[in-house]
Amino acid sequence: LSGGRAEVSKVRTGMLKAFVEGRFELGGAEGATRIVTDAGAEVDEDGSVIALRAVSVDGRSRAHLGGRSVPVGVLADLSEQLIAVHGQNDQLRLLRPAEQRAVIDRFAGEAVTEPLEQYRAARDEWLAVVSELTERSTRSREMAQQADLLRHGLAEIDAVAPEPGEDTELTEQIKRLAAVDELRAASSAAHAAVAGSADGDPDAPGALGLIGEATRHLTGSEDAVLRELGPRLDEASVLLSEVGTELGSYLETLDADPALLEKVLARQADLKRLTRKYAADVDGVLAWADDARRRMSTMDTSEEALSELASRRDALAVTLAEHAHTLSEARVEAAAELAEAITSEMSGLAMGQAEIEITVERRTVDESDSHAVKVDGRLVHAGPDGVDDVELLLRAHNGAPPLPVHKAASGGELSRVMLAIEVVLAHA
Repeated sequence: LSGGRAEVSKVRTGMLKAFVEGRFELGGAEGATRIVTDAGAEVDEDGSVIALRAVSVDGRSRAHLGGRSVPVGVLADLSEQLIAVHGQNDQLRLLRPAEQRAVIDRFAGEAVTEPLEQYRAARDEWLAVVSELTERSTRSREMAQQADLLRHGLAEIDAVAPEPGEDTELTEQIKRLAAVDELRAASSAAHAAVAGSADGDPDAPGALGLIGEATRHLTGSEDAVLRELGPRLDEASVLLSEVGTELGSYLETLDADPALLEKVLARQADLKRLTRKYAADVDGVLAWADDARRRMSTMDTSEEALSELASRRDALAVTLAEHAHTLSEARVEAAAELAEAITSEMSGLAMGQAEIEITVERRTVDESDSHAVKVDGRLVHAGPDGVDDVELLLRAHNGAPPLPVHKAASGGELSRVMLAIEVVLAHA
């Protein structure tokens, strides 16, 4: 029913099929509800769903969920959300120190979650500084060479001092300077057509003059229709006047000075020299310079820089140790409550004389450990989940010494310990 392998041997002799059926209460479990919905299964009015597994004597297996035929993997996914099977193989979980630590953390809830998050944030920052200090110290010669190359590139860029988008602007300016005569002729003719001749020749009044004459004719008319056209001619006159002004300004910017063209071409050559070496355009060159400055800030291998990094490392180590101490204290307190709760549950599982103890010890290391930090005067290993090693101990009966649970209990007793743990952790 939980998606395991179906065996023909389970079919009773003389029968064609074996069936197993179960009704599951989803109970608002999001993962289980999503699996049922995705399978297109029908949920009963009470919020439960029926799963069915059948195996035929010919070896064929069928799975159904909520009245729909589904792949057997769907039952496996659903059971993972809703079923906890306790057997002797569960002892393998208890053998893992990380699993034992996770049991305490789940039981403690926010009492451990919050200091653990603070510890991890401090550890990440501390490790980053330790890594940077190590890299600067061991690669000082290589980093100095890289810094020289970056410094040379920045000096070359700063000497030219390019502006954003300057290469595009220069290209347009060069086009205008190279074709200044053609541009002047075109803009002059357009200006004359709009504003009239510069000497005021009445035979060449321009568009503005002609519109002015048309306006005078219309305003002198007594016909209402013709007079209504006058304001529209006024609008056209305003627009043409603006165009004429802009054409005049454009004419003033046209410069046929060969020296200016030569100067602009020289500036363009300076920018091209940078774009050939550092990026495809000037904006890319400026981005390279910003990145180079950022990289150089991390390549200072002077004694002052290394000393400053070492001071930051030591200060962060103190902060990390404080969070580690708080985290350990929370786990010690939770361990005592959890051990008492598990022991109480075991009395109902035919282990009335057994007693659980949970130890929380810091993993002591020497200075050769790259993740060593001093907590309460001792060097300990600062792992991603704290500095604590957690061990589950079982006192099988009164007078017996507490031993690691996998050494003090039989396979059956181990599965009962796991069941007691799961019951205690049900709220988490």
